[in-house]
Amino acid sequence: MGLTKTEIFTEEQNKIALFAKVFGHPARVAILQHLFKINACVCGDLVNEIGLAQPTISQHLKELKHLGLIKGNVEGTSVCYCIHKENWMAMKLVMNEFLNQDVTDNDNCC
Repeated sequence: MGLTKTEIFTEEQNKIALFAKVFGHPARVAILQHLFKINACVCGDLVNEIGLAQPTISQHLKELKHLGLIKGNVEGTSVCYCIHKENWMAMKLVMNEFLNQDVTDNDNCC
């Protein structure tokens, strides 16, 4: 497998690519939607809510936590997860700036 050469891209380009990757799986989108819907920390009921096996849910939670979009606290034998508000807002700023670019009319193109 080839190298991704992420070092040749800007920090912003790498951030956008990581955010896009995390939204690239519907299970992670469903997890985030569920966390927003309940507007609280969730401890363990994601398996029933999402419908995937616990190891699969854990892997998706790990990806979301690694990127910083969620945070988790250990409570007894469970880990409780919720949206990391500050990081979510920072991600929105980066993605909005990227997605709000408009194509200007260019009749000389394709």
